[in-house]
Amino acid sequence: MSTPREASELIEVRFLRIGMYVELDVGWLAHPFPTGSFRIISEKQIDTIRGLGQARIRWVPSRSELTATEAAQTPGAAQAASQAGEREEAQRREAQARQERADLLAAQQRSLTVCEKRFNEATRLYRKTVEQVHSHPKEAAEQAHSMVAGLLQDMLGEGESIIRLLSESAGDKSAMHPVNVTIVSLLLGKAMGMPRDALQDLGTAAYLHDMGKIQLPERVRWFEDNFSSAEYKLYQDHVAQSVLLGKGMSLSRAALLAIAQHHELADGTGFPARVKSESMSPAARILALVNRYDNLCNPSRVATALTPHESLALIFAQMKTRFDSVALSAFIRMMGVYPPGSVVQLIDDRYAIVVSVNSSRPLKPRILVYEPGVPRHEALIVDLEQMPFLGIRRSLKPSALPQASLDYLAPRQRITYYFEQVEAPLAPQSGSTEPEAPKSDA
Repeated sequence: MSTPREASELIEVRFLRIGMYVELDVGWLAHPFPTGSFRIISEKQIDTIRGLGQARIRWVPSRSELTATEAAQTPGAAQAASQAGEREEAQRREAQARQERADLLAAQQRSLTVCEKRFNEATRLYRKTVEQVHSHPKEAAEQAHSMVAGLLQDMLGEGESIIRLLSESAGDKSAMHPVNVTIVSLLLGKAMGMPRDALQDLGTAAYLHDMGKIQLPERVRWFEDNFSSAEYKLYQDHVAQSVLLGKGMSLSRAALLAIAQHHELADGTGFPARVKSESMSPAARILALVNRYDNLCNPSRVATALTPHESLALIFAQMKTRFDSVALSAFIRMMGVYPPGSVVQLIDDRYAIVVSVNSSRPLKPRILVYEPGVPRHEALIVDLEQMPFLGIRRSLKPSALPQASLDYLAPRQRITYYFEQVEAPLAPQSGSTEPEAPKSDA
């Protein structure tokens, strides 16, 4: 039985060699061989085939008997080998790309897990500190000092500190707020060049600035616009209570002063002493700004929360005179025009959420993009610094997102921040040393 025609290949007669199985496409009277399909066993047969006047004939590789060297020298073998090599190389590259993506996803998840673990540990320590502030004030103070010192140890190490968004965190606002304010205040103090001792005092004040609220009735621990005059006065008393507790803990004078002034404003409209910027300590100027920002992002009633971009835009547009100009400028530069947690639309119309910002690249944050074809748990964070042709068009309210994008990006109701280090400081972007003013364009 002849081998099926589709298993054969055409070959020029000049490449015929002993061992090839050939099929002659001529009538049986046109050649001297017993059959039209046979294996060549002599050079004489090759000469006879060449004398038939055909430029090419069919041969069947699977029925031929050639050495490996001879097979490799046949026309088409090199091309087939090349194609096979290309296929193998493509498969290797694809496997390598899959592995690299898996490694990036794993590293991405490890980084987030570490940040969230440290944030949750800080909130746990805060609750423990507050519980002990009356019974064991010195031990509570030591816990606060150690926690802040640990943050500074990491934050002041090699590399650039990147502020990043965490997942929706469990826990009450009374613990999340002071930790949030501590992290952001320390990052801002570092960006403004504060020495380590001053950063320690700033961090301690930020960590403990609201501990006096444990002395207040639950209903007035978080400011509401509808407070009565009596409720507002009672709410303001948390500052004095925090200072009193701080004195019992033997906190430094600088930390106590920052706690006392964390609700003062640069234009003199704050409380309790209504001092102006020139009378505020450097730590208090930072703490007052960061405290206000976090309260805008994380109010007691979630329904009134502003997005990080809206909060920054509101402070810049309507509250600029209430805060120290140097601190505000550094804060905008550090947080970026689109702080972590902002929902944005890209210039290619896709939607994304800002995940982290490097103060050296305020206009090029890292984002998570809505990609319908990629499961969210497999989505890689996109560094806009590495995407020169991709940028942010505008900020959006989460409610303005299409439902599919909203479900995928899952904007946080509570904004919580931590920090992570990059390996080496990056050079500032050309033209980005002075950040543009944030604009709310939702």
